[in-house]
Amino acid sequence: MDHVTYVKNLFRRSIEAKQKAMETIPDDVVAMALTCANSLKSGGKILFCGNGGSAADAQHLAAELLIRLRSEVDRAGLPALALAMDSSSMTACGNDYSYTVFYERMVLALGKPGDVLIGLTTSGKSENIILALKAARTMGITTLGFLGGDGGPAREHCDQTLIAPTSETGRVQEIHITAGHAMMELIEEILIESKYIEKI
Repeated sequence: MDHVTYVKNLFRRSIEAKQKAMETIPDDVVAMALTCANSLKSGGKILFCGNGGSAADAQHLAAELLIRLRSEVDRAGLPALALAMDSSSMTACGNDYSYTVFYERMVLALGKPGDVLIGLTTSGKSENIILALKAARTMGITTLGFLGGDGGPAREHCDQTLIAPTSETGRVQEIHITAGHAMMELIEEILIESKYIEKI
């Protein structure tokens, strides 16, 4: 195997997938950013959940709101929470109940009407994410899905979706984080334009 060619092909697939995404998902990014900004302005918070690399992406995006994304935009923190950050609660749930219900329990305990839940699942088939989305909807929490492929069964439990136009896990996650960064920047811009937050 020519390892250099292998890497070049991976980059090529990533670029091609992002070019497709550039044509298909910008409207979804804008719609989701507006949903999140409106929730924040109304006293809500943004909850994130995902598995594996998507759990890391969930923490990454929550940090962009809690702290900041752009060094030139110095502002107060915005309420956001990645639901996988508490290892004691996660392992207790896995031991006493099941990991499948962990995110559902977190949403039921920590969520409130007016919040937004963003579920990240590259396949759209993650049962724990689907259960969390279902629970959120029963509570009056708006559900957003960062999905891949055809969206999978998670799609029907989301009020808004952003679907990466590929089923290759790594490429889906690369699109998710790019779209996520665009969305976090746009949330900042919307909140600054509306004078909800100020650059410090």
